[in-house]
Amino acid sequence: MRVLIIEDSRELAGLIGQALKRAGMDVDIVGLADEARLAVRAVQYSAIVLDLGLPDDDGLAVLDQLKRRHDPTPVLILSSRSALGDRVNGLDRGASDYMVKPFATAELIARLRALLQRPPEVPSPVFAMGNVAFEARSRRAVVNGSAFTIPAREGELLEVFLKRGGRVLAHDVLDAVVFGGRHDSSSNAVEVYVHRLRRLLAEAGADVEIHTIRGVGYLMKPAIAARATAQA
Repeated sequence: MRVLIIEDSRELAGLIGQALKRAGMDVDIVGLADEARLAVRAVQYSAIVLDLGLPDDDGLAVLDQLKRRHDPTPVLILSSRSALGDRVNGLDRGASDYMVKPFATAELIARLRALLQRPPEVPSPVFAMGNVAFEARSRRAVVNGSAFTIPAREGELLEVFLKRGGRVLAHDVLDAVVFGGRHDSSSNAVEVYVHRLRRLLAEAGADVEIHTIRGVGYLMKPAIAARATAQA
């Protein structure tokens, strides 16, 4: 197993590295966020030990980038930030574990071994178009790399539009997805939620548009493609 240590203190990184090597692990050490980004692109690590107070960027930014790439490598944060809010934030952002400095190397090794025994994370299906993405498992909507709040029904609409990108979706199909098919074609419930979704996407800076196909349903397409079609 190969572990990446991201720690700007050379002395501490060396001590951790020696302890992990004695425990039978291979170790790479970097001290900067940019070095960490290069390392994780070049090597598939078994686990990552991440300090948060790096000289060139916050360690949480490295964690966020890993999660945006859907990298399944378990990340153990090792930080002097001991407040409950810091620990909760780190775990909420996707860290697999969080330890506070000062720490016992024996506990660090035990926690790493526990992480490595967990089944690998299965990446959540992600549906995307333009700069818009929707993560199916977490129900998280993202525009241009930034998550934004989306209510449950609007999220279900967005998911089906992205799943079937570029295809016209009939009114009854959308009604079945969002409301379980409880409304007939005369109901404006679907229209109301499509309008809300359009507004949410526009406010978030999405580069996709939802077009009404009269008498049929709705079509989502990239805004540039939509304008090109209109000009043709």
